[in-house]
Parts: sequence; C-alpha cells; structure tokens
Amino acid sequence: MQYKSELLAVLHQRGFIHQCTDEGALDRYLAGGRRRGYIGYDATADCLHVGHLMCLMLQRWMVATGHQPIILMGGGTTKIGDPSGKDETRKLLTPETIAGNIQALRTVIERFVPLAAGDDDTGALVMNNADWLDGLNYIDMLRMVGRHFTINRMLTFESVKGRLSREQPLTFLEFNYMILQAYDFLELSRRQDCRLQLGGADQWGNIVCGVELARRMDSREIFGLTVPLLVTASGAKMGKTAQGAVWLDQARLSAYDYWQFWRNTDDEDVGRFLGFFTELPMDQVARLTALKGQDLNHAKQILATEATAIAHGRQAAQAAAKSAVTTFAGGMGTDLPSWVIPKARLSEPGVSVIDALLALAFAASRSEARRLIRGGGARLDGVVITDEAAMIPPTWESSTLRVSAGKKRHGILRQE
Repeated sequence: MQYKSELLAVLHQRGFIHQCTDEGALDRYLAGGRRRGYIGYDATADCLHVGHLMCLMLQRWMVATGHQPIILMGGGTTKIGDPSGKDETRKLLTPETIAGNIQALRTVIERFVPLAAGDDDTGALVMNNADWLDGLNYIDMLRMVGRHFTINRMLTFESVKGRLSREQPLTFLEFNYMILQAYDFLELSRRQDCRLQLGGADQWGNIVCGVELARRMDSREIFGLTVPLLVTASGAKMGKTAQGAVWLDQARLSAYDYWQFWRNTDDEDVGRFLGFFTELPMDQVARLTALKGQDLNHAKQILATEATAIAHGRQAAQAAAKSAVTTFAGGMGTDLPSWVIPKARLSEPGVSVIDALLALAFAASRSEARRLIRGGGARLDGVVITDEAAMIPPTWESSTLRVSAGKKRHGILRQE
C-alpha cells in the first residue's frame, strides 16, 4: 500500500513490518502528527543482546520520523515472567536485582535511543510498569480486567499453545502475564495518549490482548505492530553464537568482536541486515546488496562498521575496522585500545601457550585451551600450535606477539 506516514513508509521499505492490527487506520493516525508508541523491556538480565536490536532500531526510526517512543521498563512484569518463546519458567528475581537490571538496561538503551531530558520531549520517555502494577488489588484487578479475558481465547495464543503442545508446564503465574501486558497498554493509552505498541512477532498475542482490552473498557482504538523474528540464512536464532549471546555492552563484548560478528554475516543475509541494522539510504543498501563474490565482502565491512557505529560510536567502529584489516594483513594493531582488540602483558618467563589463551580470555579453562590446541585452533603469529605443552619463546623478534584462537578471535601478547 501507499503509506501517508513517514514512519510506516520507512519501516515497510526496510522490511520491519510483520503484522499490524489495522495498517490503514494506523497509517492515518501516524500521518496526523507527533505520536507515541511503546516497547516493553523486562529486566530479566542486566544487558541486552543483538536479539533486541530490531526493537531498538524501531524506536530510533520513531525519533527520526518525528514521533516519541516510550521505553517501558518491566519492573512489575519481570516479577511474573513472559512465557513467550520459553519452555521453562523464568527464575523469580528479587526486587533489588530487578532495580539493578533496570538501571543497567537504561544505560545500554540510551546509546541507541536518545532519552527525553526534563521538559525536552525530543527523546524517548522512560517509564516503569511497577508504578501501576505494584499497587493493584487482586480482587479489583480480576473484576476490572480479568472479566474481559476468556480462557478459550487465551489458549489460542502461540505463547500458551506452543508451550502446551511441547508438553511443558505453564504456571498460573505465567498465564497471567498477557493480562498484565494488556493492562500496561491500557494504562499508557490513558496516561500518555500512547496508542501504539511495537514488539517482536512472539508478542503478537499479548499485543492483541491490549488492543481488545482498550476497545472493551474505553471504546478506544489502539494499534499493534510487530517485526519479524529474525533468524539467519542458516536457520540460527539471531544474536546467538557458539560462544554465547552477542551483547550490546562493550564490557561484555568488545567493539572489535562486535564488528567481527557483523563482518561474518552470511552472504544471503547482507541485504536484510543492511536494511535492519544500519541507517544507510535504501538506494545505497540496494547497490551494496547487488555486489557478488569477493566484492560482497565490501558490503559486509560497511555493514559491520555502520552497525558498530550505532552500538559503540563511530570512532570505535573505525578502530575495529582498522584492527581487523591490520590483523588479517599480518599486522599487530598495537596502537589500538584493549576494548577494540584483546591484549595481555606477560612479565615472567616460562609462560605457556595455554597461559596466553587464558590471559586473553580465549579459553575459560586450561582444559578448554588444550582442546583448542588439539583442534589446531591456536596460532602464534599465524603459526599453528599443536603441542599442548608449547611455551611462549622467552624472546621474540618484536615486543608483541599475535595470538589467534580460530579464524575470528585475535589478540596481542606484550612483553613487559
């Protein structure tokens, strides 16, 4: 369809739109002025990973097209746990842990989405659903909200149906989650005139519940829009690697490793990822996507640099790109900071290759380091080390030594 609103036009062009409750009505609503839309973030951990990037980019595009996102921290709903996409009940966290996680998540989010400061309404509002959920009376909640939900309807939603079809238990506590999320939408509609909720495709059922609740209780039309759940061309869930989650905080994952994650994108995913995870104009995205063979590596480097610039800043992205070039060209990259490429100093003689792998955090234990060596994955200045008892030479030609673990992890070992 031909969109009147800039936001939907951008989201459609870049591939973000998966489901929408009433696309035509939402388009007309968004075209009518500055609007608010929210995404919720439960505080189950103290960091976000690449799997959250689709939603963060949605909120960046809201700001860029003149709207105001609301970042809803799940201080209340985190105490319940969202069963969507999960086979096990989430661990119940203490209020202190939840509060600490919320503060940590806010720090990560504000690198991607500018936050409103005081009366300045150009950035995102940050709210916490504990402000209204914590004070709810259970009986009043059942009478006010619960009567608008039927068990029959709730059993049709994928978050419930999927769990039951896999014969995994679903607690009554978790079963209430969609009611609380629907109530969040109702509260934001009343408090902030927020009539749009955005989220991943696994949130569709929860979002629809909120849309229906507002219609029944307030006779008000509100809207829901979801983005596709992203899997790579190989079928892997986005943001997960053999080494674990791809974190958005450089304290968890260096800018260099983050850059390398994007540089190693499958050929088939380059075009989609350029649309989703960069802010490059779509005509440039189309030209880069059309590249073939070795030329496609150029597009991957641009993807890596642009995605890293959003997460860690332009300077860190350019330094990571430079580090990758010098490393793969045989250089040392010794002028680069430790958060771009891992470095370690050894002050005593008689250090083993295993010690070096541990010092650079390329292995979590000595047994893991041995397995890496046995598998031919450990190299010193490009030379494969196969002897588990190998020692670092007491002296080497330069004051630095390049240590590699596999094809994608490289670090610098320095003499004191």
